[in-house]
Amino acid sequence: MSAHDWRKSSYSSEGNACLYLSAPDNTTIRLRESDEPETILTTTPTALSALIRSAKAGRLDHLGTA
Repeated sequence: MSAHDWRKSSYSSEGNACLYLSAPDNTTIRLRESDEPETILTTTPTALSALIRSAKAGRLDHLGTA
């Protein structure tokens, strides 16, 4: 996969810890972080949308506590 297939999130600032997305087709979304670009998470648009909705609704807030 070439570098031009990846788009940096508009919420990522310059420097480290940037989130990159790639959608090679209508059924696949790939995510990676700039700190570990060889580690790629692959998901579907439906699953990613559900994750984002859950995070926005606060249903995942308990995961950040020890």
